[in-house]
Amino acid sequence: MQIRSLDRDNLRAEYGVLTQRLLPWPQLDPPFEGAWAVLEPGASTTPHAHPEFEIFLAVSGTATISSDGRVSPFVAGDIAYLPPGETHQIVNVADQDFRMYSVWWDEQMAERFRSGLLR
Repeated sequence: MQIRSLDRDNLRAEYGVLTQRLLPWPQLDPPFEGAWAVLEPGASTTPHAHPEFEIFLAVSGTATISSDGRVSPFVAGDIAYLPPGETHQIVNVADQDFRMYSVWWDEQMAERFRSGLLR
């Protein structure tokens, strides 16, 4: 077993949120990638869309998530699915960090994984 912990001191900014990529692992070639994301109080991600499928798992805190003009509460225990091309944004509406885990994939990642399994 291997465990990677959130390293708050070495987060980097992506799409306006502080992140730590956790996948892929060197010895594992999964058909997806993932990252911890931390939004500080009052912070928001940059509205964006991309060609990958994406799932967000809210871990702690209180935020809103908007997707193509719809705004919904997004709190610990919630999960959101975003299809490719859908513009989305998360806003931390609380006075403490909002933490989530993001997983994304596309057809090329899945195909590379399937090809590796067939060898």
